[in-house]
Parts: sequence; C-alpha cells; structure tokens
Amino acid sequence: MFELVLLEQELIIGAQILVELRRTLRRKIKLPAPRCDEIVEFLQEHAGTLVDSALPVAAEVDDEDARVLGEAIAGQAEVFVTGDGVIQRLTGIGPMRMLSPRGYWEYLRSRR
Repeated sequence: MFELVLLEQELIIGAQILVELRRTLRRKIKLPAPRCDEIVEFLQEHAGTLVDSALPVAAEVDDEDARVLGEAIAGQAEVFVTGDGVIQRLTGIGPMRMLSPRGYWEYLRSRR
C-alpha cells in the first residue's frame, strides 16, 4: 500500500510524526539508529509536503497527537491514516477523513 501512496497520492508528513516514527522504530521495533535514520530520510525525500511546524489542534487527544493532527491540517491533508482508535473516532478536525490503514486501502480501491 505504501508504494501505491508514493506513486499515486501526495504524502504529507510532519516533523512531529517523524520524531514519533524514529522513537517507535528504535524502542518498539529495536532497529539500529542508522536504519531508523535511513527510513526517516526516505520519507523526508519522498513526501510531497513536509510540514515543519504547526499549531496543535484542540481535541480530546494527548499533546503529541494534537501536534500531529495540527501538522496534517497545516499540510491540507484530505485523509489522515492511523491505527489509533481514539483518533479514528474524532470528527470535526478540519475537512480530513480519519481512516484506519484498512479503511484507507478500501478508500483507494473505491476511487479506481
């Protein structure tokens, strides 16, 4: 699916999500730091839009999620893809649709 996003969609990514990704790759997946850096650099190079900073949204989420959502709004994202059930249930966060990875896959397939 990620290849499809890179080929057919504009990837919008924010600085905060890259920080969280690097931390998750190191702590949860136990990748070596150089490999984490390669992945983050790859995403930075292939992002259609890279949001460096944005105001956090006012929503019932933790501070990190509020910053990530703020970056998505600043980048004018149409779809926010997340496995986080709390974020998936949010409504009224700009014009974005909140979708699970499976929901996004189905969304992409329905547009073909």
